[in-house]
Amino acid sequence: MRNFAQQRIKVAVSHHDIPFSNKRNFNNMWNITSRELNSFFSNATGYIVIVIFLLSTSLLLWVFPGDYNILDMGYANIGGLFTLTPWLYLFLCPAVTMKMFAEEKQSGTIELLLTRPISPWKIVCGKALAGWLLVIIALLPTLIWALSVYYISDPVGNMDMGAFWGSWLGLVFLAMVYVCIGLFGSSISKNQIVAFIISALLCFVLFYGFELLGSLFSGDIAYILKNIGIRQHCLSISRGVIDSRDLLYFIFGSSIFLYITKLIITKK
Repeated sequence: MRNFAQQRIKVAVSHHDIPFSNKRNFNNMWNITSRELNSFFSNATGYIVIVIFLLSTSLLLWVFPGDYNILDMGYANIGGLFTLTPWLYLFLCPAVTMKMFAEEKQSGTIELLLTRPISPWKIVCGKALAGWLLVIIALLPTLIWALSVYYISDPVGNMDMGAFWGSWLGLVFLAMVYVCIGLFGSSISKNQIVAFIISALLCFVLFYGFELLGSLFSGDIAYILKNIGIRQHCLSISRGVIDSRDLLYFIFGSSIFLYITKLIITKK
């Protein structure tokens, strides 16, 4: 009877199968993560999203003339990447996360998922980890551009790599916040397009909305409002300085949206 019960737990439902067993909780959470990664790359949509992000970034940095073009700057600097990426994240992160819960709700497998021997909190964290890893995968090719600037500079290596790595790690933490917001958007809608729009708008409001609101005031009120938004913390890390206050902001903001998402998916 015990073996029969264990086999029933492993019943598969299309591509939503999760091989649960009596392993540690981390392994169960990683099953959620690996399933989402496989689902993302199982069709052309996942590749298209990453290609659009990289193509847009490369064109603005290397081809189109303007303030962000590396070749037009006249000196070895890739700072345009750290100015553009937070805006391009408004497309990338919602596109990565829009189907994670919306598809589960639309297909009716969310109830089955919640009856599995894994806590809702680990389900949410597993999906968030998958989204974060996907954004990092999309960000990795930008290291090639930094290497290119490093070698085409005169003399070779005349580039502030410390500032680059600080800013690049800042983008990794920024992706964490955007992914958690996108996961929240996916949890409140059954339609993936609606989830994408909600997530993108919410990311924009939190990124630039408080900046605009703060510009209407002065003094301490303006300072507080601007620091509630994401943009001020992005500007801080884009200078290449990793401030513990910025890291705590990203971690705290991500935790809030993960907790709200967990409440939504478990609400009856």
